[in-house]
Amino acid sequence: MSDQQVLGQVVLGYSPMVDRHRAITATRLTVFPSRPDITPSAAALLDAVAGVWPADGGRVSLNVVSETALQDLVRQQPAPNVMVEVPAFMACDIANSAALQAMYRHGGTLLIKGRPLSPLPREMLPCFAYSIVDLADERRDGTPTPGGATRNIPHIQSGVRTLADMEQSFQRGAIAVLGWPIDEAAAARPKGRDGARPELQFIVELINRVDREEPADRLESVLKTDPTLAFRLMRYLNSPAFGLSVEINSFGHAIMVLGYNRLKRWLALLLASASKDPNVKPAMYAAVRRGLLMEELGRAADADQRGEMFICGVFSLLDRLMGQPLPELMRSIPVPDAVRVALADGAGPYHAQLELVRAIESESIYDIRAAADAVLLGLPEVNRAVLRALASAKQLD
Repeated sequence: MSDQQVLGQVVLGYSPMVDRHRAITATRLTVFPSRPDITPSAAALLDAVAGVWPADGGRVSLNVVSETALQDLVRQQPAPNVMVEVPAFMACDIANSAALQAMYRHGGTLLIKGRPLSPLPREMLPCFAYSIVDLADERRDGTPTPGGATRNIPHIQSGVRTLADMEQSFQRGAIAVLGWPIDEAAAARPKGRDGARPELQFIVELINRVDREEPADRLESVLKTDPTLAFRLMRYLNSPAFGLSVEINSFGHAIMVLGYNRLKRWLALLLASASKDPNVKPAMYAAVRRGLLMEELGRAADADQRGEMFICGVFSLLDRLMGQPLPELMRSIPVPDAVRVALADGAGPYHAQLELVRAIESESIYDIRAAADAVLLGLPEVNRAVLRALASAKQLD
């Protein structure tokens, strides 16, 4: 079976793994069988995953929600950068011990997920690099851990949805968190404390100037006042994800090659990824992938619509990044009407696609199915879009 065929057998979701320094250290890819009577091909799934995360290309944690598929996956002995999450009940089952130990000896990385109802066999303890404890099951209060095993292994907290969840997880000793700590409403920043974040306001000004189609030399003189941002923009424009056949060596050259409208797309990406606040790194990670995924979901649309969908996804978390409500931001940043309506009013032609992106982030098979049906896309198309977007995002990181 090819890796393309397996995309019709699964439903994919994803979330980041965030360490104590707020660095994104891995991506969690959650894999559901598309139907209860289907067992996705483990070999084909690993081939599809390797297309995004080759052996030397960053870490991915596979959360496969099928016992049979997971057993097959372990026997395939994935590359060391492919971490495999094993539910506690499977880790405690001696029928799985030989395969898990073989994967460990092969150099694989295993994570035990959930609380064992009985102690892990002693010989299995070294096999697991980390344990995953969901926030809803967190009972760390000084009492002994049931089973006595998981807290002897460094733990990762899953189910994290807010910055407060993340902070408290690290205070309890988690080495990383899984989830999207981006659910808080945008907190207004006090006046007089650079509430608008100078580095972000600078890009907003540049976007407005590009929207007015000011001459290239005037725009370039503005960009030169912040060499760091200028460097990042040039890096984006010359990345493999952008796919240009010539190297962009100046802002003026970028305008000549791209034109003003296409350049705004990459200024939008720069705006969503330029904050220096470490706590918003998960939001920046999400915003970049939302833009790329929205664009992939719009493959059947024309180039202008795809560009608008990209900006819609990238700007969908701008309230978290800039500390201002989205309707207010949409009045200060020039965006197409369809983007403004989707973000400020939750309506319009791009709203349903944005809901699909949010469902994929939620890693809920029911929400993903419903949202995919709403935009008339089949699971293979959605899954291909997810993997393409994640691959392009890795090229930009």
